[in-house]
Amino acid sequence: MTRINTNVSSLVAQNRLQASNTDLQTALTRLSTGLRINSGADDPAGLIASEALRSEISSLNKAISNTRRASQIISTADSALGEVSNLLNDIRGLVVEAANSGALSDEEIAANQLQIDSSLEAINRIAQTTTFQGRKLLDGSLDFVSSANSVPSIVDVNIDQANLGATGQIDVDVKISAAATQAKIDVDPAAFAEAKSSVEIGTAANSVTLTADANGSEFNDYTVVFDDQATGAAATAALDTDTNIITVTYDSTSGTSTHNDYDAIKTALSTITGFTATNTGTAPDGTAAFTPPAGTLVTAGGATADVLADKLVFQLNGTDGAETFNFGAGTSGDQIAAAINLVKDSTGVEATYTSLTGLSFQSTAYGENSLVNLEVINEGTLGKFAANMSAARDTGTDIKATINGVEANGKANQFSINTSTLDISLSVSEGSSTAFNFSITDGGALFQLGPDVTTNQQARMGIGSVSTGQLGGSSGRLYELGSGQSKSLTNGINEAAEVIDEVIAKVTGLRGRLGAFQATTLASNLVSLGETSSNLQEAESSIRDADFAQESANLTRAQILVQSGTNVLSLANQNPQNVLSLLR
Repeated sequence: MTRINTNVSSLVAQNRLQASNTDLQTALTRLSTGLRINSGADDPAGLIASEALRSEISSLNKAISNTRRASQIISTADSALGEVSNLLNDIRGLVVEAANSGALSDEEIAANQLQIDSSLEAINRIAQTTTFQGRKLLDGSLDFVSSANSVPSIVDVNIDQANLGATGQIDVDVKISAAATQAKIDVDPAAFAEAKSSVEIGTAANSVTLTADANGSEFNDYTVVFDDQATGAAATAALDTDTNIITVTYDSTSGTSTHNDYDAIKTALSTITGFTATNTGTAPDGTAAFTPPAGTLVTAGGATADVLADKLVFQLNGTDGAETFNFGAGTSGDQIAAAINLVKDSTGVEATYTSLTGLSFQSTAYGENSLVNLEVINEGTLGKFAANMSAARDTGTDIKATINGVEANGKANQFSINTSTLDISLSVSEGSSTAFNFSITDGGALFQLGPDVTTNQQARMGIGSVSTGQLGGSSGRLYELGSGQSKSLTNGINEAAEVIDEVIAKVTGLRGRLGAFQATTLASNLVSLGETSSNLQEAESSIRDADFAQESANLTRAQILVQSGTNVLSLANQNPQNVLSLLR
């Protein structure tokens, strides 16, 4: 059919040319932008997936930036803490040097004290001036806020990490099932030859000795009062058991021997239950006139103690060292305890003695690391010391406790847990078994380490103050080492050594905790976030980016089609002219 009003061939050619132009424009757009998806019409589903991935990638990149910033803050704090550690080591050296008081003059010790004062000032200055973009790091402003200080049995608390969650608070419930104990060895009173309480009343030549019937010091500190009355009655004695006062009534004016001689006084005192009276002196004469002591009263018993029956040599080992002791026969339990306590700072063992319970050796420290080891090296044949020891060796036990139901790791009187929500260490009073609770309500340095703002993608670290008023432990605070304070070089050098050791351990522990957080949590988080970001970018690229090889081929194809379509359209537009040949 030959028509001229409608050129169907031209219309078909136009449609094909328009489609080819659209393909050419699409290829040009993708090649110029590098993106396969430039609008929602290009790939609606792909656009949605791509935008979701872009959002995650953006969050991950910020999380990486946050982690790097957190690492920079930790590095800044650690650098300052390193200088604090150097100052503390210097102070410790000065304390040890000043302990050599036999070789140092007062002026040299005073010079050491001045250096310590300067170091304490420097530590306070570091605590106040260590900042990161205006935020102070070591003044305690980044420490956790809790009500732990209101608990009487808590000696020290370190809240290293806490996830306060959506409520902004953690309640800490502590239950102690077994208190920490000390190592202890007891020596029964039977190890000693018991002496009796006694006192001599009278003159050098004539006297009456009042002796307790039972061994031990039970009858020490009885007071004898003499009452001279002209009654003509025989001498008598009476005991007031409430006050332990023995009142002797006699008549010095009577000529009867039962009234006023030493026999009369002896007979009267012998009526007191628990005591026996005998005539004594260098030339005792029971009928000699009794001469009352000055003031007419005397304390019965005196310095009476249980004593060793034979010589004794033993070695005592404690947590801090060992000492060998050599005692002769007749050494009292009190004397042995005093000798042991004299060097307890070297051995870590102290001793107590009573006539009722005997001699006890006890470690000054608590926990499984505490030790009392008693080895009898030599004892005389009459000695009973080794046979009456409760043990030759003993160790203490660590505290057993739970924190919020989690079994804590106990060491002596200190215990701790480290969970995903709470990392805390507590020290309680020596031997305490009292349960308690408190709340953590605020504080800590909050670090956003993940792409989502949720508590499980955050870390909250507690960085306590390193000022001299806050650094310390059960032995005291660092500021007490300053001039005029209770633990200065002149007022308490031994106590100063204990405090500085505790403070060094605390600062070292803080540096270690921050370093572990930086090396493990932050470093691993950077690696994990970086790999995740790379994978997501690859996934987003596969969806959205253009394949240049494919798009170049599409461009070439579209160009050829446009050119051929143009030529075909030109031919199609010329077809109606063929009708003119029919009209000739």
